Amino acid sequence: MKKVCVLMGGTSNERAVSLQSGANVVKALESLGKYEVAPVRLDADSVDAVPACDAAFLALHGGYGENGGVQAALNARGIPYTGPGAAASKLAMDKTETKKTLEKAGVPTAAWAVVADPAAPAPLPFPCVVKPPRDGSSVGISKATDEASFRAALAEALKVDGREALVEAYVPGREMTVAVLNGKAFPVVEICAPGGWYGYKEKYLSDETTYPFPDDAFLPEMQRLAVAAYDACGCRGVTRVDFRVTDAGEMFVLELNTVPGMTAHSLVPKAAAKAGLDFPALCDRILAAAACD
Repeated sequence: MKKVCVLMGGTSNERAVSLQSGANVVKALESLGKYEVAPVRLDADSVDAVPACDAAFLALHGGYGENGGVQAALNARGIPYTGPGAAASKLAMDKTETKKTLEKAGVPTAAWAVVADPAAPAPLPFPCVVKPPRDGSSVGISKATDEASFRAALAEALKVDGREALVEAYVPGREMTVAVLNGKAFPVVEICAPGGWYGYKEKYLSDETTYPFPDDAFLPEMQRLAVAAYDACGCRGVTRVDFRVTDAGEMFVLELNTVPGMTAHSLVPKAAAKAGLDFPALCDRILAAAACD
């Protein structure tokens, strides 16, 4: 691969984050001195703006970038791309379908229900988490502690998704994530956010969130579960698997991110660095696995 297009921007709620990720990837690949790198800002759900190239590095978060749309379009043009294929991307982007797949594969996930009626009562005990089932970067996600906050959370999630909301049991405890690259798990990263809530602000705007590397005895099992979730959803390349862990060490997979962030706050680069892979080397490794379906 010589000429590489880095796709970023897009039309989803994650456009701003995508532009940050894309700029970082462009800089990293250029620093390697072996690629002709073309940054491509997409302003529509189409690859018409993508020039002929040997491969596409996807830094396109949310929506068309993760729901299988751009993957299918690149397949049609015969352009290899990073990350999972169209079917796996579509599955993982839909948190409801992901949960069904995880349950079938025996991978533990938090209790859940789908709500489409804005007047419906809370289907799970409080506290619970309400989220759009087909969005990312914690956009539209709220924690409901009573009926009043549930009403507000449901309205917000329905506004983002337009169809339905996913209501999930809140798992008290710790938040952790495992990056999987080519079927191999990176070191586990713990997410310690102010107030214990890791929302959009805590992900991208706060410098108070910390990301230590824990040393708990259950970490090998968490890495195994991350790979099991990755395999169950048919992923390839890089994917991040997010967990909640109770104080007793019970682990629950929340979701999979098939185009994980590559910003200064992002978790995959932190895990790769812990494994001895700097950011340019990580981007190079991700790009080396680019393929079409």
